[in-house]
Amino acid sequence: MTTLETAQGYAAGMGGLPFDLPASVRIQEVGPRDGFQLEPAVIGTADKINIIDALAATGIPALQLTSFVRPDAVPQLSDAADVMAGCTKVPGVEYSVLVPNLKGAQRAMECDADVWELMLSSTDAHSIANANRPTEAAFELLRPAIELGLANDVRLVGAMATSLGCPFEGRTGFDRVAWVTGLYADAGVGHVTLADTAGLADPAYVYDMCRRLADAFPQTTITLHLHNTRGLGMANVLAGLAAGVTHYDSSIGGLGGCPYAPGATGNIATEELVHLLSLLGVDTGVDLDALIRIARGPVRAAVGHPLESSFGKADPSWVLHDPPAQQVLPQPAGT
Repeated sequence: MTTLETAQGYAAGMGGLPFDLPASVRIQEVGPRDGFQLEPAVIGTADKINIIDALAATGIPALQLTSFVRPDAVPQLSDAADVMAGCTKVPGVEYSVLVPNLKGAQRAMECDADVWELMLSSTDAHSIANANRPTEAAFELLRPAIELGLANDVRLVGAMATSLGCPFEGRTGFDRVAWVTGLYADAGVGHVTLADTAGLADPAYVYDMCRRLADAFPQTTITLHLHNTRGLGMANVLAGLAAGVTHYDSSIGGLGGCPYAPGATGNIATEELVHLLSLLGVDTGVDLDALIRIARGPVRAAVGHPLESSFGKADPSWVLHDPPAQQVLPQPAGT
């Protein structure tokens, strides 16, 4: 047996979890967009492309590469078109971009992305901070981008910031999240992302929101986009799994954050997510060792500071080490 199999067997011997686990989970790596967007030091376009191509070779099924926002709003992503043009597309990997409005969608049309992820805040206060208008008005500005994507057979995902808690309004109610999901569904978008933008969620809240939303919109696919601001990221993943969610966003190294959510820190780390799911016997198709090498190597070098992920230093829990050499202690005098 490998040590990973031993760890999985030990977990099974302890009785497992009080809910059924899915056979597999689909992970989208968002580090090149969400992870890099707030980095203070400029990351070179060539470095971004090298990291993206390395991540695509790990078996990750989906990558969010960049965002077509105004360059002055997010200078780190001002090279969006160059990044898209420079990446080497890997068959079977889905490449997505964030599209905030019609102008961004028009730019995205020129770059052959597989998926457009649309951005909308679930709460008015965050929407005003982020888009300078309340949620409903922001959606009306987004509607032409949706129509353009659907007319060109682009797959669309409707992201919902602050859907699991808002730093300005507090807990986001289910009715509000269901209303935003309904806006997307009525416009033809059948996949939504629940984002814990400020890292305010807890497992009970995540479970309740996901379960109720899945019941209310059985034809809609749900992705969880979790941040680890208060150390509850992996616990919230377990709550999502219990609720039946099988799509997750994560960021290499635990990088990320939102400029319009005070105190928000990084996303859940992709390598920590894959590690957890590996221990649970849930297939991701992702090479954990390769992820760790990328995080410790090119990602750490590109950002120039320690990463949020525990795998910046630690190895997977099933990796064993040689014990220290046994020391022969001197015998006490007179024995």
